[in-house]
Amino acid sequence: MAQQSEVGKFINKYAIFIVLIVMVVVLSFLSPTFLTPQNLINVLITESGRGILAIGVAFTIISRGIDLSVGSIVSLTSVIAASLVQEPSYSARIFPHLPLLPPIVAVVAGLVAGTIVGITNGALIAYTAIPPFIATLGSMIIARGLALILTNAYPVPMLRPEFKIIGQGSLGPIPYVVIVFALVAIVAFIILNYTRFGKNVYAIGGNVNAAKTSGIKVDKNLLAIYAVSGLCASIAGILITARAASGIATLGNNYELDAIAAATIGGTSHTGGIGTVPGIIAGILILGILNNGLLLLGISPYLQQVIKGIIIVGAVVFDMRKNARQK
Repeated sequence: MAQQSEVGKFINKYAIFIVLIVMVVVLSFLSPTFLTPQNLINVLITESGRGILAIGVAFTIISRGIDLSVGSIVSLTSVIAASLVQEPSYSARIFPHLPLLPPIVAVVAGLVAGTIVGITNGALIAYTAIPPFIATLGSMIIARGLALILTNAYPVPMLRPEFKIIGQGSLGPIPYVVIVFALVAIVAFIILNYTRFGKNVYAIGGNVNAAKTSGIKVDKNLLAIYAVSGLCASIAGILITARAASGIATLGNNYELDAIAAATIGGTSHTGGIGTVPGIIAGILILGILNNGLLLLGISPYLQQVIKGIIIVGAVVFDMRKNARQK
């Protein structure tokens, strides 16, 4: 019985990684092109932006909140950054009278815009007691509306090569977007595991009243938590825009759903106080490999959505049962 208990604990702890390995093995048998280096790189490139989004969203979920605005932040960041790095010969639609600016200015502008939206979310939640779902839903609609107003729903094309290389270039065989994803994951891992702020995030999600009693400044930490989510969304927006070579006001549509799904599948509990960066990475890879594998197998895109939905619901049910057993 003791041995079974140890095996059960191991499976319970590493279930997400076991699922990931099984998926890779099964798809490698079903599709001969799945394990080719180019296909695996394509999966990493495609999922890196969503992975960064998932990491940012995970901070809010661990604190027992949610952030629905990250997809719209991607869109807003996209059109702002793209408008500042258009080719000189192309008439800029949003900022027509600005001089030629270095790409770093566009990157910083995009990061600032996303962070401001995040801070606004945090302020609404911390100081007005609006539920995170409602606060970030409102921000989602506002940010998406601003992106559409700035562009009049037209794309912002003709971006300069020195900006596009961020999303299209590589260091040897490793694309820059994958490197940035890895760096964001490492920084997030360090923050959540080795800093006071990280411990505060878990404490607030575990029991906000106990966190207040222990002296944690919950309001200020909520500002920082949602600022991190906004910053991650803007980083993803810049990478995706550079890869697409165009700023698009609808670029981030439904990305918030993929980010929340990846964090949830990766074991980030919506009851708060539980979540790890390795789990989130496994979650985004499971979604990415699932999408890629079903595409290679010729499965209908509509059926893919059904399968993805079933997996998300199953992950939440598993999480709830696991937490119930631990109590």
